[in-house]
Amino acid sequence: MGRASGRVVGGDVDMDTGWISKLQRVGGGQSGLSAVLQSLVVKLLVVAINTATGIITARMLRPDGRGELAAMILWPVFLANALTLGVPSSLVYNLRREPERESQFLSAALLLGVLLGLAAILAGVALMPYWLAQYRMETILIAQWMMLHAPLCTLMLVGRASLEVRGEFGLSNATLFFTPLLGLAGLTGLALAGAMTPFRAALTYVFNGVPVFCWMVWRMWRLFRPRWTGLLASLRTLLPYGVRAYGIDLLGALSLQIDQALVIGFLSPAAMGTYVVALSLSRMLQLFQQAVVMVLFPKAAARPADEVIALTGRAARISTVMTSMAGIAVMLGGQWMLRLLYGAEFVAATNLLRLLVLEVIFASTALVLAQAFMALGRPGIVTMLQGLGLALSVPLMLVLIPRYGLLGAGLALAISAAVRLLLMMLCFPWLLNERSPKLLFGREDWMFVRQQLIKVQA
Repeated sequence: MGRASGRVVGGDVDMDTGWISKLQRVGGGQSGLSAVLQSLVVKLLVVAINTATGIITARMLRPDGRGELAAMILWPVFLANALTLGVPSSLVYNLRREPERESQFLSAALLLGVLLGLAAILAGVALMPYWLAQYRMETILIAQWMMLHAPLCTLMLVGRASLEVRGEFGLSNATLFFTPLLGLAGLTGLALAGAMTPFRAALTYVFNGVPVFCWMVWRMWRLFRPRWTGLLASLRTLLPYGVRAYGIDLLGALSLQIDQALVIGFLSPAAMGTYVVALSLSRMLQLFQQAVVMVLFPKAAARPADEVIALTGRAARISTVMTSMAGIAVMLGGQWMLRLLYGAEFVAATNLLRLLVLEVIFASTALVLAQAFMALGRPGIVTMLQGLGLALSVPLMLVLIPRYGLLGAGLALAISAAVRLLLMMLCFPWLLNERSPKLLFGREDWMFVRQQLIKVQA
C-alpha cells in the first residue's frame, strides 16, 4: 500500500488513498508534530511568497522607493504588535484553564483588540511627523492614513490565538498563507501594468488582509459563539495575566521591528531600502522558530513544570539546529542571493546580512525558551530580565548607527540578541530552580525526530 496505484474509472483515475491519508494526518492532525509540520510547510510557502513580493518591490521601486514603502507600512504592524497588552497570550492561557468560558473570554478579547487598535492609530498619527522628519510630507501623510490598518492587525492576533488554542492550526495557518498571497497577486498586477509606486504598493499591503480577516471572523463566530454577558468578569480575568505577559509581546515586537523604526529615523530612504532587503532575507530563517512557537505554547500551557521544560528544551534544540544550518547557507551565499534576487544595487548589504543571520539564530532560540515561562504562568519576571537584553539594542543603535551606518544596526541587534539568550538561560535556575535546557542537538533528539517521522509514515 506504500505506492500509489490507480485505474481508470469512468474516465477518472481512482488512486490508492494510502498516501493521501498520510498527508491528511500530517496536514489536519492536531498532534504536536502534525501541527508543527503543517505550520512549517505553511511558513515555507509564506517565505517564498514574501521573497517574491520583496523581489518585485525592490526591482520596481529601487532602494529609494523601497525605503519610502517601508516607512508607509511599518507603523500599523509595529504599533499593533507593540500595544497588545498581552491579550492574545492571556486568551490562550485562560482558554486552556477554563474552556467552559470560551465565549465570554473571546468577546472580551475582541473588545480589547478594538480599543488597543484605536490606541495604536492615535500613537502612530501623533509620532509620525517627528520620526519621519527626513521624508517628504506626502510620505508622512500617507503613513498616517495607513494607521487605519492597525485595529485589523490587532484583531488578527486575537483571532489566531483563539483558533490555535482550539487546535485549529490549519485555520490559523490559512490566515497566514492567504494574506501575503493576495498581496503578491496585487503587486504582480501593478508590476505587469507598469503602475507600481510606493503609495500603490502600500495600499496593496494594507488591503490584502481584509478578505482574510472577514473570513476569520466568520469562522470564530461559528466556533465560539461569542456572548457579551459577564464581560466585566472576563476582562478582570484576562487583564492580570495579559499585563504580566505583555512585556514578552512587547519585547517580541520591539526585537523584530525596533531596528527598522530607528533606521528610518537615522538613515536616508535609499539606505532604508537596502536595510529592509537584507532584513527580509535574514528573517526567512525565523520560519522554524515561528512554526514551533505557534504550537508549543498552546500545547504546553497548564502542564506540570517538568513536562513543560522537557518539551521546551527539545523544541529549542530542534529549531535551533535547523535555523543554524540554514543560516550558514545564507551567510556563505548571501552576496550571490542578493544580486540574483534583488539586483546589483543591494549587494552592499552582504556583511549586514551576515550579522542579521546571527541575530536571528540567537533571538529565535531565546523566544522558544521563553514559552516555558509563558506556559507555567510566570511571564512577569522573565519579561523584565529579557527586557534588559533588548534594552541594550536602543543605546547600541544610537551609538553604532551614526558611526557605522547599516553595519552598526546589524551589530547592535546581534549583541542584544546574544544577551537576551544568555539571560533567558539564567532564568531557569533563578526562577524555577531547574537546570537550563541543553541547547546542543544530541542523539536522543535525533532519535525522537526519527521516531516521529516513522509514526507519520506508518
